[in-house]
Parts: sequence; structure tokens; C-alpha cells
Amino acid sequence: MAIETDQKSSYDGKVWGFFKLPFRQTGNTSSTTSSSSAQTQPHLEGSDHHASANSVSSVAKSLLPTRRRLKLDPANKLYFPYEPGKQVRSAVRIKNTSKSYTAFKFQTTAPKSCFMRPPGAILAPGESIIATVFKFVEQPENNEKPLDQKSKVKFKIMSLKLKGPMEYVPELFDEQKDQVAIEQILRVVFLDPKRPCPALEKLKRQLADADAAVEARKKPPEDAGPRIIGEGLVIDEWKERRERYLARQQIEGVDSA
Repeated sequence: MAIETDQKSSYDGKVWGFFKLPFRQTGNTSSTTSSSSAQTQPHLEGSDHHASANSVSSVAKSLLPTRRRLKLDPANKLYFPYEPGKQVRSAVRIKNTSKSYTAFKFQTTAPKSCFMRPPGAILAPGESIIATVFKFVEQPENNEKPLDQKSKVKFKIMSLKLKGPMEYVPELFDEQKDQVAIEQILRVVFLDPKRPCPALEKLKRQLADADAAVEARKKPPEDAGPRIIGEGLVIDEWKERRERYLARQQIEGVDSA
């Protein structure tokens, strides 16, 4: 054992000596090395400080809550009347609370049994719309009570900031994936249609407003400008009134004579 220890210590001495040899240089070389390291030291410290500042700012941004562009009512649920074997409707009011034009888009985990109207649109700042969601309600399984069922269907609403008014196309969200934000994930809640409650009454009002808005969009816009009779013939309303007035005056004059 003693022999092995002596051999090991002598070997360690040779190893440490080998690493010390490169540092046994002239004084000029060592001074040059120290001066060059002194010159590069401030730059390294500055770069480290800049990198650490960037990392801190990125962490701070990740901790801040995402600023919403849309306000939803209801905020995080979609209420449906529970009617097994039927297609039922829900509604959600979507309002653009940002200062820019914003596009929104629906997605669902059950595209075969659910669809949205409209599936997406563009809202001006402060503009709102009531979207209608259709869902087919399946029959309960395993003798479960109707309202005890928990639907696994979820809906996701995404938003995209736009530079100005434009026509909505779904491809907008594919072209600008980096700018798309997830506004909210809505879960399905069933309501008993035979038992009145505030959520059911509110749903009925929103559906009535949505139907009225659809009917209003179907009507042709009223034309407040001059009436056109035939091709190229425009009748000025004031001119027409004047001609009727003059004709009436002539008739009254003949009668008096």
C-alpha cells in the first residue's frame, strides 16, 4: 500500500508540473496576456449585462397576462337547452374592445355535430356581433340522468389584429399564424328547458337578437338618393314637386275663370 501511494503522489506531481509548464514564460508575454484580458473584460461584462437584461424582460413579458382583443358574453361557457335527439342552439356576443380592426374565428373539437354562424368575421373597433352555435344533442348513455352528462365538446375563439377593413377569409389566420391569439376556450353547459333560470332567459334574448340581425341583413338597403326610372333617366325630387305645384295652380286658375 505504501508503495502505491508513493507512486501515485509522484505521478500527480508530474501531471501538475505538465500543466504548469505553459505558464512559465517571459515577463513580456505574461504582461501582454494580462493587458489583452483587461481590454476584453469590460466588453464581456457589458454583453453579459445586456443578455441578462433581455432575459429578464422576456421573462417579465411571459408573466404578464395576455391582453384580450375581444369581450365575450357569456365569458367562458356556451349554454345549450338539453333536448336529446335534436339540434339546439346557443349564442355568444362578441365585441371588439381593441382600437384596431380584429378578425375572429371559431374552432370546435366536434366539427361533425357542431357548426357556427358566422364561423368568423371582422369587427371594427367597438363593433359587436351575436354568433349562433348549433349542436346536435346525443341520447344519454348508460341510463345517465340528462343533465348529469358532461359534454367533452369545446369551442375555441381566436383573434387576429388587422391593419384596416378588409373582406374576411379564413386564410387570414393561416397567413399570419404568429399574430393569432387564443381569446377563450368555451365549454358546453346544458340547461333544462323546462326549468326557467337567468342563464336560459338570457340565452333566449340573445337568440332573438341574433335572428333579428339576420333578418335585417337580408333586407335590401334603403336608397336615400335620387330615384332612377328607366336607363339614364333621373328625376329630381324637388323638380318633381315643383312641376306638380305649378300644374295644380294652373288647374285652380282655370276653375276660377
